[in-house]
Amino acid sequence: MSYEAVNIEGPATADVAPVLLSKHAKYFIRFLHLLPARLASHDSTRGTIAFFAICGLDVLNSLHLLTPEMRKNIIDWTYGSLVIPHPGERNCSGFLGSRTIKIKTEDEELLRNARCYQWGHLAMTYTSLGILVTLGDDLSRLDRKSIVDGVAAVQKSDGSFSASIDGSENDMRFVFCAAAICHMLDYWGDVDKEKMFEFIMNSIRYDYGFSQHLDGEGHGGTTYCALAALQLSGQLHRLDADTIENIKRWCIFRQMDGFQGRPNKPVDTCYSFWIGASLKILNAFELSDCAENRSYILETQDNVVGGFAKWAHSTADPFHTYLGLCGLSFTGEPGLIEVMPSLNMSMAAYQKIKELHAKWQNSNIEDDHKAYMETLSQRLYETKLTVEDESTATITSPLIKAQ
Repeated sequence: MSYEAVNIEGPATADVAPVLLSKHAKYFIRFLHLLPARLASHDSTRGTIAFFAICGLDVLNSLHLLTPEMRKNIIDWTYGSLVIPHPGERNCSGFLGSRTIKIKTEDEELLRNARCYQWGHLAMTYTSLGILVTLGDDLSRLDRKSIVDGVAAVQKSDGSFSASIDGSENDMRFVFCAAAICHMLDYWGDVDKEKMFEFIMNSIRYDYGFSQHLDGEGHGGTTYCALAALQLSGQLHRLDADTIENIKRWCIFRQMDGFQGRPNKPVDTCYSFWIGASLKILNAFELSDCAENRSYILETQDNVVGGFAKWAHSTADPFHTYLGLCGLSFTGEPGLIEVMPSLNMSMAAYQKIKELHAKWQNSNIEDDHKAYMETLSQRLYETKLTVEDESTATITSPLIKAQ
């Protein structure tokens, strides 16, 4: 469906039109109830769509629109995608993007085959943790050590990370996800931060943008991922002053009216976050032109159903809507709450994370892990005895039951 067909009023006049906060909130809530047919190909990444919607409502200061029952349902649904390896299985902890391969059957061979493909995915684990924290969950239904062991299991010899234990590329996107997960859980375990730092530094290009791969082109999204990973891992201070100034220069040169992701490319709403957050991390956002940035973002606003698109006269989507709102938050847009740049979540959610960190200071992660795995073993044993009596096809337990 074209933008013109949806927005009969045409694009907003950016210098006078407001940000349609209530319409954007309703837009996100619709995505939490029902996904349009055009998003069927994204079934395996439903967790990211939920992340944009939940965190978007948070930035809009509109989480109160979710009833307590709906919050609970979303939390239970998120935990239903948690993967913890059974005894004897390879380390694959984390969250799935959907439950497509969590099948219900009495065919033992089919279950064993399906289990081989049930492993955590770094991006889905990051977004799932973001959902849970934003909704106020205390993360007591997961095992921090198992999750971080799963992160360490996908780190490569060059310091980068792949998304999962099999069938994934490894690049800067998953370096960020790994750093965000470890930072949120306040535990790094066997993750090699020094190797990660080396990979990031080796990805700086001649123009001081960061590339996705060691021999790639500097890019706005991966520049954000690199800088955020450095900050979240406590290593941003290792960049020397000249390097920081050159990275600032590269980022500032990405602004036309909105921001572009690479030289000689069109501007795009999402880079108002990727580049804007990079400048925030470097304490240089004031060097950008907030008015021009806001003007561009509002050109992509859908005045009828809410949402932002990547370009004017295009269809809105949850990804660009959330990142567009984050970009507007950086400019101090009234009605939006502050965003924590390096985690891509609200400062309110980050405050909840810090409260959890303080709570975890009084616990021993090894003891917690041992108790968690003992509970899992008992749960698996009990489920095996009663599995023939189960009739529901939807698992909302935080633990993966033996099928």
